[in-house]
Formats: sequence, C-alpha cells, structure tokens
Amino acid sequence: MSRLHLFDLDGTLLHGSAAPVEISRQLGLGAEITEIERTFVAGRLSPVEYAVRVRELWAQLTVADVTAAFEGAPWLTGIEEAWATIRARGEYVAVVSLSPSFFVERLLGWGAHAAHGSVFPNVPFASPIDPAGILDAGGKVKIADALCESFGLARTDCVAYGDSRSDAELFAAVPVSVAVNADHHVAQLATHAYTGRDLREACEIVKPVP
Repeated sequence: MSRLHLFDLDGTLLHGSAAPVEISRQLGLGAEITEIERTFVAGRLSPVEYAVRVRELWAQLTVADVTAAFEGAPWLTGIEEAWATIRARGEYVAVVSLSPSFFVERLLGWGAHAAHGSVFPNVPFASPIDPAGILDAGGKVKIADALCESFGLARTDCVAYGDSRSDAELFAAVPVSVAVNADHHVAQLATHAYTGRDLREACEIVKPVP
C-alpha cells in the first residue's frame, strides 16, 4: 500500500510566516503586506482580491528577489530528510498552498513529487492575475483528488499537514491529519498535533502503513 502526504506551506513548512510575507520583506514592504494579510484574514478580501493586491505590491519583483526570499525563509528543519524517508517507503509527497506557484514549486527541488500553488504571472510580472488560477481552501481538496488519481490512490490514502483555516476542508476530507503549530481552526479537527521546528518529528507521529 502507498499513501500521499499533503503539506501546506504557510505556517506549516514555514514557521510563523508565509511566502507572501517573506517575499514582501525582501522588497522592504513588510508593513504593507502586514496590512493586506490582516485584511485578508479578517475576511474582507477574497483569495482573488488578495492575489491582485500582492501582485500590485510586487510590481518590481525579480527572480533574484524570489530566490533570496526562499533561501532566507524560516523553514522547519529536516524537510528534505522527512520527505526522503517518506519516498523511501514508496509513498508520495505533495505541497498544496494558496501562495504563489513560483515560490511553491521551488520545493520540487527538495523532494516533493508535486507542488501546487496559486498561479501567478511569470516573474517579472508582465500580465495581470488570472482569477481562474487562484486557489481557495476548496481548491486544495480538488488538487488532492487530482493527485490521488494520478498516483492511483484515494482520499482514504492521504495524510494532510496544515496549520490554519485554509487547511480545514482538506483535514475534513482525509482520514489522517497533523496540525503543525496550528491555530484553533484546525487543532480540534486534526488526528494528531505537533508543536516544534522539525518536520521529521511531525512526520514520525504518523505511523507507516503495514
């Protein structure tokens, strides 16, 4: 038997931060992203409206900026090792995030079989946001279903790792979930909970399939 391990990015693989926050800090726009994030979390921006706002904020973004933000981000330790252990068992690793795909997809280089985020224009931006490419919480479940189909698995073969409201629908859709440094929106939904800075420890909570 095999399984699909689905990892959120913001607040899960990134400790206490999010990809848009790290990108904005790299551009010296920390205060601006804080205000946009606050408005989004309060429900006054839709995912598409949020994406439009940050795309405008990042008008001068370069690939070098994205690289610096990625490399300097507060990642949990042991991500590559944890994923290598999962892969060695013949299981699958995927990252599913609402953050920009140009940041999320860099995790393919760390051992993820798949990495999906909201589809932004290529950096540097030369086109507007396409609303059809922007994910919401329900979109995570749809991507999980598509990944299951491609790997010959079912929802019952999935383990989800997340930290906040955007992971609640996915937690409700799969049989095993791990709340990683989570808030109240998912802590009570999860099968397991982990608080700490090492992904290897979080993954070890989930017992391998016999």
